[in-house]
Amino acid sequence: MGCCGDEEEDNLLHKPLLTSSPTQTTIIFTKEATISPMNSNFSALTCRDILRIIFEKLPIADLARAACVCRSWNSVASDREIQAASFMAPWKLKEIVGNPSSGSFWKDNSLSKFAISHRIVRGDSVASLAVKYSVQVIDIKRLNNMMSDHGIYSRERLLIPLSNPDLLIDSTCYIELDLYAKREAAVLYLEGGPPESSCSINRATSELAKRRVIESVRRSLQVDDEIARYYLSITDGDPRSALSEFSEDLRWERQTGLA
Repeated sequence: MGCCGDEEEDNLLHKPLLTSSPTQTTIIFTKEATISPMNSNFSALTCRDILRIIFEKLPIADLARAACVCRSWNSVASDREIQAASFMAPWKLKEIVGNPSSGSFWKDNSLSKFAISHRIVRGDSVASLAVKYSVQVIDIKRLNNMMSDHGIYSRERLLIPLSNPDLLIDSTCYIELDLYAKREAAVLYLEGGPPESSCSINRATSELAKRRVIESVRRSLQVDDEIARYYLSITDGDPRSALSEFSEDLRWERQTGLA
């Protein structure tokens, strides 16, 4: 219970203070002032150290929203360390290795963003792998951009959709762009990490793979490289989604008479 002085002080905190002079009147807001990074009265909200402490506790969706507020917030929210920590937090990952080709990769950390790497051995089939990993055949085909079961024979590995999130706890995932699947994913290796040969090949061909994906999308959309890159960036590198987004935009332009 506070004293009368405390009650009077609380009342003052909820009211704007008026100061006047012969030439002007100034209103000073106290407790009810709008907090905004654009307001110079709240310089703490543009301090990088304070922003880092706050942003490190945000889920990935809120972190993406914070990046849209202003340039100073964006520079902190776009920090790779903060993005990776927010990406890993819900799944209790130990580490995530590698950097995505697009910053939009970090905006979605749903379970569909992860995949298990399975090295193809004699006797494997899409059906047998679906049973082994408790997933659907159609999901394996969709993730690996396969039109038929025969596509398995031309590959060294398949990406398997992750059905058990407990596998991610205290695990290390590797951000990889799969040449066949034509998509980036956080890949989990159940038997240790990726082989050294795979790492060196992945580094050497990453730029070539990106170039091939862009070229494929450019031809499908019949646009230039910049537009192809844009639609790939907003669809997390998925060519099919990029084509769908482009078709929707083109349909809207025709309906509104812009095309």
